[in-house]
Amino acid sequence: MVYGYIRVSTDKQTVENQRFEIIEFLKKQNMTVDAWIEETISGTVEPGKRELGKLLAGVGKGDLIICSELSRLGRSLFMIMSILNLLMEKGARIWTIKDNYRLGDDIQSKVLAFAFGLSAEIERSLISRRTKEALERKKSEGKTLGRPRGTVSKKSKLDGAELAVSVMILFGTSVNRMAKLYGTHRKTVERFICMKRLDSKKNLENVSRSGRR
Repeated sequence: MVYGYIRVSTDKQTVENQRFEIIEFLKKQNMTVDAWIEETISGTVEPGKRELGKLLAGVGKGDLIICSELSRLGRSLFMIMSILNLLMEKGARIWTIKDNYRLGDDIQSKVLAFAFGLSAEIERSLISRRTKEALERKKSEGKTLGRPRGTVSKKSKLDGAELAVSVMILFGTSVNRMAKLYGTHRKTVERFICMKRLDSKKNLENVSRSGRR
């Protein structure tokens, strides 16, 4: 599927210029748009609260999104890179016209995918290392490992991943996907989110604001 994505910030702006750019671009590629997604909304609004969020949730491997420029996706680099990361995970592509960006099967995309994947792997390794070091320290101190039956631990193997998990919540990443990323059970992720109140409105607003700085 080829999707044409158009966003304007106010109703005083017109979508026709962006539509024309996309149509003319695809003519040169001997391609056509299968579906259009148009919306009038600020780029500072999280994708999950826009039509863009529905589009991102629906695309699959090999699908292509065409838009005028990367700034149509969001107003901050933080938001844009998070969207590109999600598309890479899904195997979907995105092309922009004005800034000539291509996220697909080329070497640039593979480098970006490697960078994102490496970052996730480093984060997983750090979490695992911290957990093992803490267990070894307790063991050397003669402390009994584990917690008494009927009690709930206030620590989590995901400690330190608060920001990453908050970002994934903002962009609608499923708990199952988070659990797979961190190599843990979905219930561990759910407890972590609940314990840290990562899905609270206040936390998500703070994360969103920090991303726009």
